[in-house]
Amino acid sequence: MPTNNEKDDEKKITSVPGKKKDDKASKESNNNKGDEFDKNELSSSSSSSSSSSNVEAVVHPLVLLSAVDHYHRTSRGTRRRSVGVLLGSAVSSGEGGSGTVIDCTNSFALPFEEDSKNPAIFYLDHNYLENMLAMFRKINAKERVVGFYSTGPTIRPNDLRIHSIVSRFLPTGTNVPCVLVIIDVRPVPKGRARKPTTAYRVVEGVDNGADVGGSAAGTGSSVRSTFAHVASSVGACEPEEVGVEHLLRDVHDPSTSTVGGMVKARLDGLDSLAGRLRVIASYLRERSDDDKMDIVESSNGNDERNAIASGSGAGAGAGGRKPNSEIVSNAQTILGLLPNLNAGDLPVSVLRKTNDDHMAVYLGSLVRAVLALHDLVNNKIRFGGEDGILAGNIGNGGPMKKLVTEAVGAAAGKGGEEKKESDGAGK
Repeated sequence: MPTNNEKDDEKKITSVPGKKKDDKASKESNNNKGDEFDKNELSSSSSSSSSSSNVEAVVHPLVLLSAVDHYHRTSRGTRRRSVGVLLGSAVSSGEGGSGTVIDCTNSFALPFEEDSKNPAIFYLDHNYLENMLAMFRKINAKERVVGFYSTGPTIRPNDLRIHSIVSRFLPTGTNVPCVLVIIDVRPVPKGRARKPTTAYRVVEGVDNGADVGGSAAGTGSSVRSTFAHVASSVGACEPEEVGVEHLLRDVHDPSTSTVGGMVKARLDGLDSLAGRLRVIASYLRERSDDDKMDIVESSNGNDERNAIASGSGAGAGAGGRKPNSEIVSNAQTILGLLPNLNAGDLPVSVLRKTNDDHMAVYLGSLVRAVLALHDLVNNKIRFGGEDGILAGNIGNGGPMKKLVTEAVGAAAGKGGEEKKESDGAGK
């Protein structure tokens, strides 16, 4: 079916004398260019070009991790990019199945090279693509080719040609477009959030006075393929979420120490807990104020039903709402699970346990200091000799001077007493 732009162009061309034959000739020449555009691709893209806004690409974490690993293995530190094939499935969405959600659940890398000086020259291994696709079908037959990814970070001139190559491997008879997902692997500064994916699809438009695929220029209208934005997001199923959480726990910032990271994590957890407790307290405080208004109105002699009605109206006028029984029950359960630290011998037991732990830490520090001094003395004796340690400590006024002097004096005094006793015994 021709689009509105094509109809307008036909009216403009037929209104000018001598241009009608040229228009027909140009259309026939465009239809005969089977080497650039496959007929099936043209029919599928033209039927789905009107619904480009209803297509959404959902990229799973496994695809992001594989693309980042592919980039770091092949293109890190260079100006090259990495290209791979996206595998997944397409699901209808929206009212009446008018929309399409493309789930990109898996991917694999492709051997790809392109000339930086001449963008028209590039290399993509077709045999590798076919062999890998055959092996993936043996593992999971439900995963089909849905598009390709690039580390960009922008669209390149060869992307249209890569799109035409990858489109050949789409399932036959499908109207799902082949999507291009640009995955930004550049590091994100702290404090900034950025979506790592940008999705595109190929749409066809009418280009007046242009040629198709670089052939002879025509004066009539022609079909031109361009990329159009598609909604993209990052989604995951429950097992993937669990795996990503465990993976993030093992990611550490090398600029901070282990103890500093643990302390920071504890502080962040306490701040989050304090914020949630403040939200619960404000909610209960607002609901309690509404209940007080109901009690005051009922004490003025009104009927109970009128008091409830007037209380709900006053609460709604003041911006309040009736308390939710489920929320109040959950808050009561949370507060009920908190331990009572002032009951019985619990405070004394906690203090004793804390003192015992501190005593063990203190004794361990003393033992560690004594062992370190013992190893230091052994090293001095082993490598410097006994004279060296005495001379070094005494001559320099070291800490052992007093101990050695006292020991020598005590030994001299004991020797003198023994000599006097022996002299007295001899006499």
